[in-house]
Amino acid sequence: MTETSRLSAVRASYDAVAVDYARLLSGELESRPLDRAVLNAFAEYVRGGAGGAVADLGCGTGRVTAYLDGLGVRAFGVDLSPAMVAVARRSYPGLRFEVGRMAGLDMADGVLGGVLAWYSTVHTPPGELPAVFAEFARVLAPGGHALVAFKAGDGRRRLEHAYGHHVDLDVYETPPELVASLLAGAGLVEVARTVRAPDAEEKGPQGFLLVRKEPAA
Repeated sequence: MTETSRLSAVRASYDAVAVDYARLLSGELESRPLDRAVLNAFAEYVRGGAGGAVADLGCGTGRVTAYLDGLGVRAFGVDLSPAMVAVARRSYPGLRFEVGRMAGLDMADGVLGGVLAWYSTVHTPPGELPAVFAEFARVLAPGGHALVAFKAGDGRRRLEHAYGHHVDLDVYETPPELVASLLAGAGLVEVARTVRAPDAEEKGPQGFLLVRKEPAA
């Protein structure tokens, strides 16, 4: 599958599930204290770092964007799916949401205090992650932070039904060491990594990597 056809399949799949996705995942963070702790730490690093807004890349229906906003950071969302963005705009009219691609952001260099990729790279083959992480580094200001949440492991799982709809998705599990290495290759320095066991609704461990863009020497 080419990158263009893969992105088209991801976009169509999330357009189809958008409304039910928002309904089914409403309140999900309330039952995951470690996930909230990771997001809280990220927000604190951003507030004490480079300043500037935080882009929630692959924001979906905006629930995590809104959570970050509640933590006192200027968060906005970007997602590949127009239907997801439409739901986010209806659900959180006080926040900004845009349609866009993680590997081709419509932003100037060095404008963001933070980048969040909350499971939004799970449909990206590992071989394409360097381009995505290079884009994260490009838009981050020196001293800015990025947080990547991902499915820890090593393999690919085919997903053809989700949230009550037919979908056409590959889900990639990626070793934390590889994610850290690829982020480092983009010039982003590891601050912390966490791996937690799956809960009852998850199929494997979940990984979180917090990185920083170093100020120029």
